[in-house]
Amino acid sequence: MTTPAALSTADARGRLHELTVIDVRTPGEYAGGHLPGALNIPLDHLQRALPDIRRAADRGDVLVVCASGARSENARRVLAESGIDTLTLSGGTGAWSADGHELHRPRGAQRKVWGMERQVRFTAGTVVLLGLLLGFLVHPAFQLLSAGIAAGLVFSALTDTCGMAVLLARLPHNRPRAADLDHALAALRNG
Repeated sequence: MTTPAALSTADARGRLHELTVIDVRTPGEYAGGHLPGALNIPLDHLQRALPDIRRAADRGDVLVVCASGARSENARRVLAESGIDTLTLSGGTGAWSADGHELHRPRGAQRKVWGMERQVRFTAGTVVLLGLLLGFLVHPAFQLLSAGIAAGLVFSALTDTCGMAVLLARLPHNRPRAADLDHALAALRNG
């Protein structure tokens, strides 16, 4: 097995017609804008999609994409453990957009859901602030909420994982509809 590579946005754009692009962000993030032709298979649904991704990889290169590159690197590792070589997009959709490339939106996408990193920052900040306020106004034990979030952020940085993102991804606005996921898997099967 060869070491998977990261493509620059320019290289990916030049090869887009020959790549199978899998966007591993949440459906809400995907609806906010994705690479042309990308299929949305959220990171937590990757195991279910393995046989179809393997078929796509047998036909040609698979590019795994997320907002910044962190989740696509996690997806690349999961796929590599299953014997599937993939490519990742350096800097993710953020870099794609910053380089002036167009992001597509699904038909009927009416509202933009915050990206997962923004959702995590908002939730962590809210819980820390709530812990501090309740700690001063109600009981000092509420400050443990703030300490717990701080410990979680340190752990997240050290392990390059994010438990809060995993939990937030399970909220209804971040979940794929069964029909959307089935459509993405069918598209992988049919090439």
